[in-house]
Amino acid sequence: MLEKIKTPKDVQKLSIAQLQELAKDVRKRILQVTAKTGGHVAPSLGATDISIALLKMFDPLEDRIVWDVGHQSYAYKILTERNDKFDTLRQFKGLSGFNNIFESKYDAFGVGHACTSISAALGIAVAKDMNNEKGRAIAVIGDGALAGGMAFEALNQAGHLQKDMIVILNDNNFSISKSVGALQSYLTNMLISKPYNATKNLIYDFVQRLPHRIRRRVILSARTLEENMINSLAPNIIFEDLGFKYLGPIDGHDIPRMIRIFHKIKSNLTGPIFVHIVTQKGKGYEYAEDDAAKFHGLGPYEIKTGKCKKKKAESYSKIFGNTLCKLAEKNKNIVAITAAMTDGTGLTDFAQKFPDKFFDVGIAEQHAVTFAGGLAVQGLKPFVAIYSTFLQRALDQVIHDIALQKLPVVFCLDRAGLVGDDGATHHGVFDLSYLNLIPGILILIPINAKELSSMLEFAANYNDGPVVIRYPRGNALTPEKEIDPIEIGKSSVIHKGKDVAIIGVGKAMEDAEQIFNDLKNKLPGVEPYLINPRFLKPLDTKFFKELEKQVHTVITIEDNALIGGFGSTIKSFYSNSNINVHSFGIPDKFIEHGTIDQLKDMIGISTDKITKKIISILK
Repeated sequence: MLEKIKTPKDVQKLSIAQLQELAKDVRKRILQVTAKTGGHVAPSLGATDISIALLKMFDPLEDRIVWDVGHQSYAYKILTERNDKFDTLRQFKGLSGFNNIFESKYDAFGVGHACTSISAALGIAVAKDMNNEKGRAIAVIGDGALAGGMAFEALNQAGHLQKDMIVILNDNNFSISKSVGALQSYLTNMLISKPYNATKNLIYDFVQRLPHRIRRRVILSARTLEENMINSLAPNIIFEDLGFKYLGPIDGHDIPRMIRIFHKIKSNLTGPIFVHIVTQKGKGYEYAEDDAAKFHGLGPYEIKTGKCKKKKAESYSKIFGNTLCKLAEKNKNIVAITAAMTDGTGLTDFAQKFPDKFFDVGIAEQHAVTFAGGLAVQGLKPFVAIYSTFLQRALDQVIHDIALQKLPVVFCLDRAGLVGDDGATHHGVFDLSYLNLIPGILILIPINAKELSSMLEFAANYNDGPVVIRYPRGNALTPEKEIDPIEIGKSSVIHKGKDVAIIGVGKAMEDAEQIFNDLKNKLPGVEPYLINPRFLKPLDTKFFKELEKQVHTVITIEDNALIGGFGSTIKSFYSNSNINVHSFGIPDKFIEHGTIDQLKDMIGISTDKITKKIISILK
């Protein structure tokens, strides 16, 4: 069936039986490609039937569909004129792993971070109304993202404005880390009511008198009924009170039923509509169904076994988690916080060993930061583990609630620098710049596993204000020799030299060492300094002042934006001297997806290109 689909209009021509066959083909296509490229497998398998039902009933160029995050949208990509390019998913110059308005006219809004779809769809709906345009705006959001504050802000305004829009909740009962919080409690309030429990006890007493085989069947049926009651009786209260017409819950793998519901909405209903659709994450692939967390996002894998093709070495995330567990055993005040990324940030073991000291706040980075501040003013030592790109959402809280009050919160920024195939929405290339401007904050940048562990230990004992430790995605080098102790604002000299100094910042030290060796081989007589700065704030001003007497050229290499990053700080420091500073880092542009090596070559910061440039400068 998939070969017959050239445009979304072809989906509208298919019968129900053909649509069901198409769903099988699309899932097979997703598996064939992601087994080679990696990607967000389970979310897209789960949302395949929703995609087909939407395209059967709506014109995506008229009824604009916004996918929250974009993890769920592979089937949508395949069916909107991108099947022939789907093999390039997450590959350099290929299709993005998320929705991208520059990639396709069918992508109504660019996404990558959670909780944005309802806000964007409401904006589209209002604009359509003002411009007298046909069609509706449709937001497809997962249960984890719906718990985010931004989603509720958008629901609140949408209910007030009463524009024609549809919010589809893809409820698979499984966000990246299990959804937590008051919303989940609200949906189960019925179960703790006196009338409900009195009735339940009467039924239970009656069932005990039945034969064992019948009794077991009745109890299982009662449990299923109870779950259905939670889903069907509680959610409509919330959304109807917010001004939405609530429909559901609906089986998200029952294509005919979804089509009937969408037809009813299109024909008879106006204003904001909330459609509650229940799906199974990883639907149609047993390994993804059994382990949705693993298949939420992973690298290449074997379809037959579900096993990843590459064994994972010890990553910075793993080292962070292991070290924090050791520190927490000694320091009873240490607590850990994550925003729906328990596994991704390496905190799974900590959560199991110290359940009373671990807090997953859901997709709520702003809350995570200020919550940490509240813990800190009462004498606890919070470690907040958040991806670099996601901390951008909480910059005000870092400045106003933490730094201004000099609270001893430790921010552990995972996925700093280029992250590769997740692309522009996930590259952590701005953190040094947006944190550099904050007074009183320490910013530490390890170059290997031992430095990360030492910096975490240093941070655990530092109580004069906030500390940021930023480290990259991927495996950490483990040097054989011991490292220098961590001292506030103190750099580490790896090689002493003369005339030229090369400064490698964090992950970029791996490139800096190779460039150092290449320069020595290609320019006899040149003996550069090789410096690990360790700190962006405070800068080791004493050391860099002394360095001014020994070199005429300073080279900085970093995996952060050049504007506001380490290089700009060094240029500012030497602005009144005769030192020539040349900085290499991320240029003033958003960087697409691809392998790290491909991206560095594209933007001119591969080791070969930097070496050639330095040789040209020195000559």
